[in-house]
Amino acid sequence: MNANTTRQMVTGPAGAIECAIDVPAGEARGTVVICHPHPQHGGTMDNKVVQTLARAVLTLGWRSVRFNFRGIGASQGSWDEGVGEIDDALAVIHAFAEPAFMLAGFSFGAFVASQAAVRLPEGSKPQRMVLVGPSTQKQAMAHVPADTVVVHGEIDDVVPLSATFEWARPQALPVIVLPGVGHFFHGQLGLLKSVVVQELTPRMPL
Repeated sequence: MNANTTRQMVTGPAGAIECAIDVPAGEARGTVVICHPHPQHGGTMDNKVVQTLARAVLTLGWRSVRFNFRGIGASQGSWDEGVGEIDDALAVIHAFAEPAFMLAGFSFGAFVASQAAVRLPEGSKPQRMVLVGPSTQKQAMAHVPADTVVVHGEIDDVVPLSATFEWARPQALPVIVLPGVGHFFHGQLGLLKSVVVQELTPRMPL
């Protein structure tokens, strides 16, 4: 993401997993693990939305950890229909997560994040979750905590906004809709970053 980004390989269930770590100035408040979009459609940890999520959490003083799913970049293994990719995310979480950690994902990565969170034991759940353009039509998104930040573009042509409403409605889960924005947030990455920063900034009690 920048000259200070460090690369590290961690052990995963299908072999080594390539990770990119960015740290804030000063002591980090915790770690945010970020999952990238669909590996079979060009998704990598260097996706612009994924990097925008990393920049947002860095602004708030969190360390960001992006990683490539199996078979992408320097990560070993091959596509596993979304099953092994959840295992990859869990391996990265176990390698980097501190007592304070958050989980984020974009598109397919949001599906992976939701399923990984369900599989983590009580006491090891993420402090917050951020799901951007979640893959609510083609993947089986898990239910998520009530304070999960969900952001979706109004004119998303990959994942219809209606599909995300259908997933969110039974959970009474708020969805932040960005007007006139498509799936990849072209020209609106700054707005996405601002929304995420605002939603994750601790608020004074009413």
